[in-house]
Amino acid sequence: MIRVLFVCLGNICRSPMAEAVFRNLVEKENLSGRISVDSAGTGHWHTGSQPHEGTREILDKNDVTYEGMTARQVRETDWDEFDYLVAMDQKNLQDLHSIRQKDGVTVTKLMDYLPQLDVDEVPDPYYTGNFDYVYDLVQQGCAELLASIKKEYKL
Repeated sequence: MIRVLFVCLGNICRSPMAEAVFRNLVEKENLSGRISVDSAGTGHWHTGSQPHEGTREILDKNDVTYEGMTARQVRETDWDEFDYLVAMDQKNLQDLHSIRQKDGVTVTKLMDYLPQLDVDEVPDPYYTGNFDYVYDLVQQGCAELLASIKKEYKL
């Protein structure tokens, strides 16, 4: 099983959006038995909360389910449980590197999969309110991440 963890600051906007979008893509490709997905935040403020209203609205608008998702904080054991830790921005990436480093785990940013866009980070819609733009970036980034995983693992 290939396991992917999306990470943002509070785990209520960007990373649960990415989790839901990526899970949807994986299901459409009939790869649910090969790829699992989760999300977490570097902070603890929203632990146990459902995704932000703006995230829920954009996912509903695009028929992407987020059923049963609740926020959690990144754990040191995530490096043992996941093959990919995918951060939404540079600060999240730095926080991940400060928590733990381990060989064999790919720790990257989602926008690293979209170098042609000249966008380095997924902006936090908690502050900007621009959930549509964030959804577009997440959708494209998740599609490229899945393509990369499929190529690497010959799926």
